[in-house]
Amino acid sequence: MTPMINPATFDFLQELSSNNNREWFLLNKLRHDNAKANVLEFVNTLILKLSKIDPSISADLDAKNCVMRIYRDVRFSKNKTPYKTNFGAGFSENGKSFKGPGYYLQIHPEKSLIAGGYWMPEGDHLKSIRQEIDYNGTDFHEIIDNKAFIKYFGSLDEEHKLKTSPKGYQPDHPDIEYLKLKSFTFSHPLTKSELMSSSAVDEICNGFVRLYPFISFLRNSVS
Repeated sequence: MTPMINPATFDFLQELSSNNNREWFLLNKLRHDNAKANVLEFVNTLILKLSKIDPSISADLDAKNCVMRIYRDVRFSKNKTPYKTNFGAGFSENGKSFKGPGYYLQIHPEKSLIAGGYWMPEGDHLKSIRQEIDYNGTDFHEIIDNKAFIKYFGSLDEEHKLKTSPKGYQPDHPDIEYLKLKSFTFSHPLTKSELMSSSAVDEICNGFVRLYPFISFLRNSVS
């Protein structure tokens, strides 16, 4: 039977968002464990299919190394609620421990999505990506300007972006708006209905197929 996200998983997350405290969580720990087991089963199947799309993702990668903890690190955050209200999974050679480009799945009652790229690369990698866009702009645009790609993902996320041109690039550079970026990621929203469907894994993999050329471009940039 093809795994899908259970309605009970979404119900747990929805109620957690209204009861984000330790007392409620402990009373509902079994519900959390059942929801996490559902996500792990789903992610294990997703890994097997993703490994056929992207050879760098091993079919032996364990879902436990991809699914992120629900416990929030509140040490440096103004938001002191102890739990995330979503399940997240990261897919790279090292699972959720990204050391370069990769894929991401977020499961949330209202904000589910898939994403991929390289979030906030460190200095040397950021410099290399900008250089690759500068030197191989044609390859870059063949990916991001593809009509089917744009229809599915839209444009690059611009949450992290410089206000001025990065060092070494002129303001009139034809790709200056891309060179200003500090993250290089695309995302696509998913509905609860899509994730609760028997075709959920295939639908997500269709998105990852579209992302793979962009991931490869980024990997080549930093290799």
